Amino acid sequence: MRAVVQRVSFSHVDVEGQCVGKIGKGLTVLLGVMDGDTDEDAEYIAKKVALLRIFEDEQEKMNLSVKDVGGSVLLISQFTLAGDARHGNRPSFSTAAAPEIAEPLCEKVVASLTSKGLSVETGRFRTHMEVTLLNDGPVTILLDSRRQF
Repeated sequence: MRAVVQRVSFSHVDVEGQCVGKIGKGLTVLLGVMDGDTDEDAEYIAKKVALLRIFEDEQEKMNLSVKDVGGSVLLISQFTLAGDARHGNRPSFSTAAAPEIAEPLCEKVVASLTSKGLSVETGRFRTHMEVTLLNDGPVTILLDSRRQF
């Protein structure tokens, strides 16, 4: 499972011109479920997102988590994170999990984040989404449950 985590001042996601998820200060998480991912991968990503210390403390050091600052999470599924463009110019998405597997795993990440006391908004699975955000910093962190980076 891969995640792109962005510290944001605000973020929202629209489907067909209507807002389906919106947060203020917090984290926007683009989540890609890979073939072979399990509940353990979902929990790893959720734990990392919840505990990432990428918000500044009083000394302007990144020492605080999203929960520490009272922030929220906007989680958006994004199968293109499984894209492999090493061979040619058109990415292959053959390593992306099938939607029947990916959607429940995305829901597990949401449930785990919620159980950790976080307010979580989401996009809408298998739709064309438009994401608007103001990246704060900018701070962007890449996570991989298989620890490839």
